[in-house]
Amino acid sequence: MAVQGEPMKAKLTAHPFSDPAWIFERKLDGVRAIVSRTPKGATLTSRTGRRMDGYPELIEAFEAESAPDFVADGEIVAFEGSRTSFEKLQGRLGIAEPQLARLTGIEVFIYVFDLLELDGRDLTGLPLRKRKAILKSTLEFHGPVRYTPHRNEKGEKLFLEACRKGWEGLIAKRADSPYVHARSNDWLKLKCSFEQELVIGGFTPPKGSRERFGALLVGYHEGGDLRFAGKVGTGFDHHTLATLGDKMEALRQEKTPFTAGSGLPRDAVWIRPELVGEFGFSEWTRDGKLRHPRYLGLRDDKRASEVVRELPTAAPPE
Repeated sequence: MAVQGEPMKAKLTAHPFSDPAWIFERKLDGVRAIVSRTPKGATLTSRTGRRMDGYPELIEAFEAESAPDFVADGEIVAFEGSRTSFEKLQGRLGIAEPQLARLTGIEVFIYVFDLLELDGRDLTGLPLRKRKAILKSTLEFHGPVRYTPHRNEKGEKLFLEACRKGWEGLIAKRADSPYVHARSNDWLKLKCSFEQELVIGGFTPPKGSRERFGALLVGYHEGGDLRFAGKVGTGFDHHTLATLGDKMEALRQEKTPFTAGSGLPRDAVWIRPELVGEFGFSEWTRDGKLRHPRYLGLRDDKRASEVVRELPTAAPPE
């Protein structure tokens, strides 16, 4: 019954704005999920179309809803205090066995923000405000299933408030927009700090007391090239060094996967460019490198071939 196609995605903008034709939601630092509920049960699917069976408490909560037939869009999160934390959620990513997922002790929630189907009816052509109204009146939001609230108009004030609270940022959405299966100018993301998904193409050998590897070598697709974006040597604990080290060892290859960019280290170990990581950083340098980068975690919900450098739009929307 699921609506076909990839989820609707937002484009990055550098300009907070206020507009009565837009609504503003909190940007959550988690993983995207499409929930499909039928009379037979509920399933969660990643933005790449992979079943997500490692969240049994979320599936059970959707199956407890009285509405028997719907497709909704949301974000799975874990909290560190009042902030959503992708780093904390790492402890649940990649676990497909429900019982093992429960044993992690990491509590997760899903914030639902859109309704795509209801009782076999495709809602994607309806205006966003209408879809959200139907969503709020249809689901009962049991336990870890939460409704994503929004505010109207005062986007600039809300963005400052979001950053003061330590949130990741805001998502601005055109209130009358339909739901499209693509990245759209009708959804814009405003970030309080810089984060970027990048492809891991190799690593440097460890030095001193460091085990497994020294720094990750990362890049992004630009045209037909994988462009080198620099080295990342911080953000790893002992467990991450071991598990990520194992994943990279299995992908070793002789030749560098990077075909553009300067400064590749001579002592590098190259791997097939299949792993996607999330990285925080202070800014981009003039030559397209990350300044002060920090590893945040692996993403298993995005294909390496999709990773490009995110550049903000030049001006707020008209």
